[in-house]
Amino acid sequence: MSERWKYQIKVGGIWGLFMTVFMAFFGVSDKPVLEQMQSGFFYFQMVCFLTVGIFVLGYSSWKAKLKREERK
Repeated sequence: MSERWKYQIKVGGIWGLFMTVFMAFFGVSDKPVLEQMQSGFFYFQMVCFLTVGIFVLGYSSWKAKLKREERK
């Protein structure tokens, strides 16, 4: 696996999991966390956050990292 993909998965995966947990705790006023985890929407939301995190956020972070390294 290339260095770029390792970086994208690490950065995007962390962001995706953080957003999933954050949104679950943010929605506690409507439903308890365990009830949210039993719904299909929770897992759909997790897959969406991970996908966006890895492909969009991870890629833009990789490009920014390359620019920072070029300046040195």
